Amino acid sequence: MPPRRFQFSLNPLWPHYLSWACIGVAVFLGLVRYGVLDRSDPMHCNALLSGGRWLDRKYKNWQPDGCMMHQYQPKDVATCMNSQRVVFVGDSVTRQLFFQFAHVVDPTLPTSPPSDEQKHTDYLYTSSSNIQLQFYWDPYLNSTHIQDILHPRPRSKLPTDTPALLVLGSGLWYLRYSESGGLPAWEARIESTLAAISEAPRPLADVVVMLPVEDVVPSKLSRERAASMHASDIDAMNSDLMHRIQPPASRDPFAFLPFPSHRPSGLPIALPLVFNHMLHPSQTEDGLHFSDLVVTMQAHVLLNLRCNDILPKTFPMDKTCCRRYPWPSVLHLLVLAGAFLWAPVNWLLARRFSPRSSGLPLLTDDEKPGLALSFAAAIIYVADRTGFWLKEQKQFDPWTFGFLSLLSLALGLVTVKQADNDLGFLNREQTDEWKGWMQIAILIYHYTGASKISGIYNPIRVLVAAYLFMTGYGHTTYYIKKADFGLLRISQVLVRLNLLTLLLAYTMNTDYISYYFAPLVSWWYLIIYGTMAIGSKYNDRTVILVAKILASMTVVTWFMNEPWLLESIFQFLARFCNIHWSAREWAFRVNLDLWIVYFGMFASLAVIKVREHRITDHPRWPLVVKTSAAVSAVILLWFFAFELAQADKFAYNLWHPYVSFLPVGAFVVLRNANAILRSASSRLFAFIGTCSLETFIIQYHLWLAGDTKGILKVIPGRHSRPLNLLLTTVVFIYVSYLVAKATGEITNWICGTGKAASSLPTSQPAQPQRPPAPAPETETEEGQEVIFMVPQDEDESRKDRDGNPLPREPDTPARPQRRWIDRLAEGSSPQPTPGFRVWYGDSEWKPGLKTKLLIGLAVMWLLNVMWP
Repeated sequence: MPPRRFQFSLNPLWPHYLSWACIGVAVFLGLVRYGVLDRSDPMHCNALLSGGRWLDRKYKNWQPDGCMMHQYQPKDVATCMNSQRVVFVGDSVTRQLFFQFAHVVDPTLPTSPPSDEQKHTDYLYTSSSNIQLQFYWDPYLNSTHIQDILHPRPRSKLPTDTPALLVLGSGLWYLRYSESGGLPAWEARIESTLAAISEAPRPLADVVVMLPVEDVVPSKLSRERAASMHASDIDAMNSDLMHRIQPPASRDPFAFLPFPSHRPSGLPIALPLVFNHMLHPSQTEDGLHFSDLVVTMQAHVLLNLRCNDILPKTFPMDKTCCRRYPWPSVLHLLVLAGAFLWAPVNWLLARRFSPRSSGLPLLTDDEKPGLALSFAAAIIYVADRTGFWLKEQKQFDPWTFGFLSLLSLALGLVTVKQADNDLGFLNREQTDEWKGWMQIAILIYHYTGASKISGIYNPIRVLVAAYLFMTGYGHTTYYIKKADFGLLRISQVLVRLNLLTLLLAYTMNTDYISYYFAPLVSWWYLIIYGTMAIGSKYNDRTVILVAKILASMTVVTWFMNEPWLLESIFQFLARFCNIHWSAREWAFRVNLDLWIVYFGMFASLAVIKVREHRITDHPRWPLVVKTSAAVSAVILLWFFAFELAQADKFAYNLWHPYVSFLPVGAFVVLRNANAILRSASSRLFAFIGTCSLETFIIQYHLWLAGDTKGILKVIPGRHSRPLNLLLTTVVFIYVSYLVAKATGEITNWICGTGKAASSLPTSQPAQPQRPPAPAPETETEEGQEVIFMVPQDEDESRKDRDGNPLPREPDTPARPQRRWIDRLAEGSSPQPTPGFRVWYGDSEWKPGLKTKLLIGLAVMWLLNVMWP
C-alpha cells in the first residue's frame, strides 16, 4: 500500500477568521492603551508637550506622539483668545518665540525686533482681532514686571484682565554670566517662581507655561558662549524642572490603582520639553537661536495647548491633542442608541420571546445585515469620535506612495483570471475590476496625503471622472433597453447609494455633502433620469435622444453657471430643513466633472447602435479597433505629459472638465481592444470594486481619521506605522465588505427586491453549486454601489422597431454571451425574498415602498429640524 501523501487544505473561510482576529487585536490594543497606558493623559496634553518627531525634512509637519496638531490661522486664534492678553517674559529665546507667536496671531506683525539696538527691550502689540501681545525682557525672571504678575495686588479684576497665556523662560543667561550666581541662583529663582504660581489665590493665567532651558549646538556656539553653556548643565536644569513640575508619580499610568501611599500631583504649569526635541543642528547658525520654521511650530504647540479644547467642537474633528471629544446631545444620543442597539436588541428579543427561539441558530440570515450595520456604525464611531484609538497626521513620502502603488499592482496581477470566452465590451468583471483598482489608487492617495502633489492629484481627478462616466454609461444603457422609469428603480438607486452615507452623517454628526461621492452620483443619476424620462417614448429615435442629451447638457451647464440658483436652493434647505450646505463647495464638485457623465451617455448610445447595426461584423472592423487602440495610446501619453506640465493642481482644474473624457475614453478602448483583454480580470481588484462605495465612505473615519485629515493608529509607537497600516487595512476592508452586503440586503427590504450575493476572495475559487430548482437564482448588482440592480431574464424576446421578434444573437467573439449590461437591461425583477427583517418575529403591518420612503423622509426631516 503506497504511503499517503501529506495534504494541506486551507479553510475557505480563512479571510473571515483573519479579519475577525485583526479586529480583536485592534480592540485589545485600544483597551490596553486607552484604559491603562494613557489613563494619566486622556487628553494627550502631556503627549503634545513631551515628545514627537518631524514627519518631513522641511520642518513643517511636527507629529506629537499619538495625536493630531492643528495649524492655527488668525481667525482660530481670535475665536480662542477672545480679546485676552498674552504675556511672554524671559530671554532672547523667549523673545524669538514671542515674535513668531505674534506673527501667527496676526501675519502683519513683525517676526523679529526692529533693530539689534532695541532687542533688549519690552514690546507691546495689538493684533487686528484685538488680542494684546506683551513681551517683557527679563532673562533672570527677577524684574518688577514678573513680580507684579506673580504677586498681583488684591483687587477685583475683570475676566479679560487675566492673561490667556503666560509664558516664562529663563536659564541660559544664568549659565552665560557667572555674576548672576549660576545654577544655584537659577534654582532658587525657579523655586520661588513655581511656589508663587502654585500658591496664588487665583490662576495667574488660563495657561501658565514654563519653557525648558533650550539645548544648544556646541559646535556652532561662539567661543565665549561655548565656554559657559554646557549640555550637561542644561540637561540637569531641565531634569530639575521636570521633577518639580511633573513628579514621577503624576506620570504613572497605574496611579489609578488604590495604593495607600500619597501620590503628589503636578503643578498647574505646562512644561513643553518637546521644544528641545524639535531642534535640529541644521536649523541654527549661532548654535543658540533656531530658524523661524522651528520656532513657529513651537508657537503652534502653545496654541494647541491653550485653544484646542476651547474651539467649537464641530466637524471636522481634526485636532486631537489636548482636546476632549464633545459629549453627544440628547437627540444625537438617541440616534446613536438606535444605530448601535437596534439590531442587537432585535437579536436578543428574538431568542428570548420568539415562539421559535428554541430552534434558532446563533445568527440567522435576516439578522446578519442589521448586526453588521450596527457593528460597523459602532466601530466607526469609536474610531473617530472617541480617544479609544490614536490619530496622527499625514505626510506625503514618494517612496511610500510608490511602494504601496506597486505592491497593489503586483497583488492585482497575481490574482488575474482568464475566462473561457469573450465576456464582451465593459463586462461586469471588467467594470468591477476598474472600480477596484481606481478605489485602491484613491485610498493610497488619501492615506499618504498626496493631494498637494499636482502630478498625482490630476490623475486621481480622472479616476473620479471615470466613476461618473460609468454612471452615465450604465444608467443610459438601462433606460434605453429597459425603459423602466418607475419608483422602484429610483428607490433602488438612491437608497443603495445613500443609506450608509446618511447613517454616518447622523451618527458621526457630520455634513452629508462632505461624503461628496454618494451625493455627486445621486445628483447625476437624477439628471440622467430626467433626461431619459422626459419624452421617453422617443428614446428609440437616435436623433431625438441625442437632442435630449444635448439639451440636458445645455440646461445643466447654464444652471451651474448661475450661482444664485444653487444658492437659492441651499437657502431653502437651510430655512425649512435646517440643512446647511456650502453652495460654493458643491458647485466646485459638480463643475469639475460637468460633462463626463454626458460622455458616458453618448458612449452608451454609440455601443447600442453598433450592436444594433452589427457594425462589428464589417470586414474593416478589426482595422478600426487597431487604429482606435493606437490613437488611444497616444492620447494617454499626451495626457500624462499635459497634466505634468501644469503649474499646479489649480491650473489643471481649469482644464479638467474639457480633457477628462480623453484619458477615460482611451482607457476604455485599450482595455477592450481584444478578446484576451476583455476576458481577463483581477479577482482582488474586482472584490474591492464590489464594495468601492463603502470603502470610499468608511475610509473617512476608520482607515483615515479626523474626518480624513489624519490616519488611524491602533498600534502605539513611533515606528509602528507600517504594521499599523497592515492591521487597519484588514479591519477597514472587512468592515466595508460587511457593510456592502448589509446595505444591499436592507435596500432589498426597503424596495422589496431579491437578495444580493457577494463573497470574499479566497485562496481557491469557489466551486459552482447546482441548485435543485430548475430556475437558479441569478446574481444581481444590488450588492454594488453602481446601480445596475436588475437581474437577467433569459426568456425575454428581442424585437425590432416594429415589434417583430428577432432571432437570438449568436455567441461570437464580436458578440459574446452574457454581457452584464444586457443582463441588467433585459431582465425582470425577481420575487421578493425574506433576506432582512426590521424587527424580530412576524409583523402584521407590512408597509409598501412608498410608505417606507415617506416614513424615512419624515424621520430625516424631523431629525434635521430638531438637531442642535
